[in-house]
Amino acid sequence: MPISPIRLGVHVSISGGIEKAVSRARELGCSAMQIFSRNPRGWKVLPLPPQSIAAFQEAITPKDIDPIVVHTPYLLNLATPDEHLYQRSIAGLALDITRAAQIGARYVVTHLGSAKERSKAFGQERVVKALQVVLRQEAPVTLLLENSAGAGKGIGAYLEELQKIIAGVEINKKLGVCFDSCHGFAAGYDFRTPDKANFLAEEVNRTIGRERLSLLHLNDCGGELGSHSDRHEHIGEGKIGFSGFRNLLGHPSFQGLPMILETPKENPRDDFKNLSRIRRICQKISPNLSWGKRERGDE
Repeated sequence: MPISPIRLGVHVSISGGIEKAVSRARELGCSAMQIFSRNPRGWKVLPLPPQSIAAFQEAITPKDIDPIVVHTPYLLNLATPDEHLYQRSIAGLALDITRAAQIGARYVVTHLGSAKERSKAFGQERVVKALQVVLRQEAPVTLLLENSAGAGKGIGAYLEELQKIIAGVEINKKLGVCFDSCHGFAAGYDFRTPDKANFLAEEVNRTIGRERLSLLHLNDCGGELGSHSDRHEHIGEGKIGFSGFRNLLGHPSFQGLPMILETPKENPRDDFKNLSRIRRICQKISPNLSWGKRERGDE
């Protein structure tokens, strides 16, 4: 279900301890946040210290930042033909769901990976089998499948593909979708005009269903429409542009969803800049929107 009031945040660092992420999000005026629960580029994992779990839970107690989203590491590949990597990826996803539950996160977002030298049909089947295993565990967390940019044998670029995967999983009540604007645009979904945004909304309803769409990743795209280039850009500075975000966020089907920015962090002001741009776009769409607390540093 959509979360009200409007929830907007960024991906924040867990450097120095996972609990430090909450204060970093508040400093940016976020009312939602995304983190890695561990090193996103390594397999070695240490258990979350009990004191860090307790500190994180205490920090989020006011519930002014909600949802908390955990993103899985980049190394996971649920579609790979490599059996060793496949089993590590299944175990890694299960671990992230457990860690998300420990800290009180609402969602875990994962990429589905690539079938490499095998067919996409093979990759889709591998993903379904992996999800069947992972979703057997009981956890108060919803797993969100993120759409890909569609490069090579990447799985999950198209909504029909995501729906096929979800339908193939027997226990799918805890499955949803995270739509990444950069990936969607790179895969060929255009939403830069009202008519095209409406077509995308119709595609959502026709395939996964609006009830499965749980989160938006808002990123501009450095590549052209349909380029399959996963190159995130600052809001308004890529090929989607301000009009694209106005039309996407202005459509009723995409309103009320939590929004997370994964835009470039080239200097300390970048998160403030991109958050401010999305706030201004949303404020023009609905002047009476209720936002989370904003800090003085917001533009």
